[in-house]
Amino acid sequence: MYLSQLNTAELTDKQITKLLYHSTSDDGQQGDCIFVPGSSKAVDYKVPKAIQLYLEGRANKLLFSGGVSWDASKKPEAVMMQERALQSGIPQEAILIEKESLHTKENVLASLLVLDRAYYLHHVKHIIIVTSSIHMLRVWLTMRTYMPNWITYSFASVDDRSTKEGNWFLSPHSRKRVEAEVQKLVRYAKIGAIVDEDIFIGDG
Repeated sequence: MYLSQLNTAELTDKQITKLLYHSTSDDGQQGDCIFVPGSSKAVDYKVPKAIQLYLEGRANKLLFSGGVSWDASKKPEAVMMQERALQSGIPQEAILIEKESLHTKENVLASLLVLDRAYYLHHVKHIIIVTSSIHMLRVWLTMRTYMPNWITYSFASVDDRSTKEGNWFLSPHSRKRVEAEVQKLVRYAKIGAIVDEDIFIGDG
């Protein structure tokens, strides 16, 4: 069944979990760049994971993407993530930033130019994506839609305390976040904004 064919109102918790948490897993491959789209909690959760991967030698560049401001400083997400990485000892020359995008599709589109300027796109073969489990499928499908088709991906998920695979359904707030993500996936697949992926989520 394709994403666009899902009826979000009829999905069980088990099916939602399989869709968002079992669709992608880290294959351990090395990449040209570690891509980190912004979010309200990106500095606390995504940046440490990205730094870990960098220190493990998975890639020699970090690309922080996001232009939304989340606090009184009014600094874009990308700048906040960059500052945290620098404070953690990552060298400036290892960091790329994109600070214009306002949502996931723009994260990808705006990062194309950054990657081209840093590498030339025809040299980029493999990207490691760092984001939450519930966001990972949408980021991957968006990248497959708008990035060159020769680029492949690894998935390095990191979750906050309330949206882990085993507890997202326990609070109204986290359930709302997860269900909203599923609705976005289906809606974007229907309108052609992302690749309409053939998926299997079982019967319930």
